[in-house]
Amino acid sequence: MTHSAGPAGRRGGMDERAVLLVAGLADLTVSTVGSAVGMVRGLLRRSDTAELAAEAEHDLIARGRLVLDRYAAVPPAHLEILARHALARRAADDV
Repeated sequence: MTHSAGPAGRRGGMDERAVLLVAGLADLTVSTVGSAVGMVRGLLRRSDTAELAAEAEHDLIARGRLVLDRYAAVPPAHLEILARHALARRAADDV
């Protein structure tokens, strides 16, 4: 393809640029998929694939627990905390 240099070729330049962007994106996608396939093939050739998969599963379960603990845990009620402090104070004063 040729590069447009003037205002008369501006429309052709925009079309050419769009085609080049799409072609570049397609090339990037193909190379990324090719790299990922190569990495998967390398992992499948390993003799410790089962242990690697089990370790990955344990890691994911641990991460899942952390996420659920962070977002699903209900904090104690404010009045409950105040009542516990009052009971602790009374117990300390009685001693």
